[in-house]
Amino acid sequence: MLTGETFVREGLISAEQLSVALDRQLEVGSDEPIAKVLVKMGLITERDRVRVLGKVWGVPYVDLSKFSPCADAIKLLTPSLAKKFHALPLERVENRLAVAMSNPMDVFAIDELRLHTGLEIEPVIALEEELTASITRNFKVDLSTSTDLDNVIKDVTGETLTINETTEEDVSEAQLREMGEDAPIIRLANMIVAKAIEEGASDIHIEPMKDGIRVRYRVDGVMSEAMKLPRKVLAPLTSRFKIMSDMDIAEKRVPQDNRISATVNGKEFDFRVSTLPMIHGEKIVMRVLDKGGINVGLDKLGFLPHNLELLEDMCGRSYGIILVTGPTGSGKSTTLYSVLNKVSDGKSNIITIEDPVEYELAGINQCGVNVKAGMTFAAGLRAMLRQDPDIIMVGEMRDTETATIAMEAALTGHLVLSTLHTNDAASAPSRLIDMGVEPFLISSSIVGILAQRLVRRICPSCKTEYETTWQEFRRHGLPIPEEHQNETGALKLMKGKGCDSCKGTGYKGRTGIHELLMMSDEIRDEILKKSPAHVIKNIAESQSMKSLTVDATAKIILGQTTVEEVMRVIYS
Repeated sequence: MLTGETFVREGLISAEQLSVALDRQLEVGSDEPIAKVLVKMGLITERDRVRVLGKVWGVPYVDLSKFSPCADAIKLLTPSLAKKFHALPLERVENRLAVAMSNPMDVFAIDELRLHTGLEIEPVIALEEELTASITRNFKVDLSTSTDLDNVIKDVTGETLTINETTEEDVSEAQLREMGEDAPIIRLANMIVAKAIEEGASDIHIEPMKDGIRVRYRVDGVMSEAMKLPRKVLAPLTSRFKIMSDMDIAEKRVPQDNRISATVNGKEFDFRVSTLPMIHGEKIVMRVLDKGGINVGLDKLGFLPHNLELLEDMCGRSYGIILVTGPTGSGKSTTLYSVLNKVSDGKSNIITIEDPVEYELAGINQCGVNVKAGMTFAAGLRAMLRQDPDIIMVGEMRDTETATIAMEAALTGHLVLSTLHTNDAASAPSRLIDMGVEPFLISSSIVGILAQRLVRRICPSCKTEYETTWQEFRRHGLPIPEEHQNETGALKLMKGKGCDSCKGTGYKGRTGIHELLMMSDEIRDEILKKSPAHVIKNIAESQSMKSLTVDATAKIILGQTTVEEVMRVIYS
């Protein structure tokens, strides 16, 4: 049996970390196996879980990112059986065939494979994601969806649509609802969502064009086209997503937004859905929110030791404001939720006000903005202060009133967390002054400002080393960390070659780059004088703040990301 103690014995986690994970499992009331909890908390990797699971079951583990199946073995299995049992023949030795499976304990599948091949089956366990990619590549089958896209589109356009040459505007609400609830269009909508989840997309874009529909996914911050659909499916597909998100399907002239909660492949997701009228129809964008993916520890967000230690010290404060800044999509919410997870010890009253509430956190009181009902950030914040809070999170400082109330709360014994849209940490005080906040409030209440961006990580499955020179590296204009200032000669860096696991991009997943400005007396004086951002930045850097570019350069040298990716994120 796979227990938490198994991972302790394997040396992957400590007894203390296991205790924390067990507490988390009890706290959220989850019946999820402890191994899955450990993966979600970032204490072990999915590869660790699968490898140890194979060891417990007495089944060998194979790393498919480093092992290619023999061509002769592939021929022993049909594509339909490979797809049906999620099995990949690896190697034949005499009358025995090694087969990689995600569930090597499935005796029925093993029996059928034995009957089909006439060989004794030796199952081995593999990472499901790598297994899927390898089966797709070797058998030319698509495991991403349960139904072939062409067949679904044929069903939608051939069986359910009766409008043909009729324009969308002429279709009645009843017709739209009927089309949106038809089985083929439901399959198509589910296929779009399931494929996005499988590819790890953060956003789904459904874009009406003059001659069709373009579906694009944002994966690791970069947009890529996933599929093209015929123009005929626009009306029923739009209606389907509107029905799912409880929108007005008859209203096509004004933007709408709402959310969907759904379970995909056994995992719970929320989708924040937004529609926007365009010249060729309504564009739909869905933000994918993985309810289980937000339980990230601060030590898993890519902080270098210097910044992590400072941030953890700030989280231990009993009052003051911690600001997280950066553009949209820079991971600000994830960082704030991680801070909340760290400070949530059951002994503090934590209240948040968000627009909207993206993730539900156990043990934390969360409320959402509802402008129509009068529940603005400012109104909600005032009400929260009458609820005896210890820690407050304000989703975003958007106006003078909200910022002023938050800072006054910080001065009266509350720890306040919030976000602000600025390009770097030193620009935050100037931005707040421009909003109309009094400089003395800013200088007295803020304890630290964290600015961040997200860069793509080099894919671990195809990461390779290459050699350049320090002279060549300096030509990119990136600042060199102090410990490497005087180095010359050869420099070894990493890059991704591109593989099935990363879909040829060379990148998989993202990590943060950060700069953390700690408030000091000198910086407070400059804020009171309304000094520009560059003055504050110079003082902060002289007091050991590492800028975004210095942090990014360190991660390039550590082999976590590439020069090209850093240049794309910071300078593009």
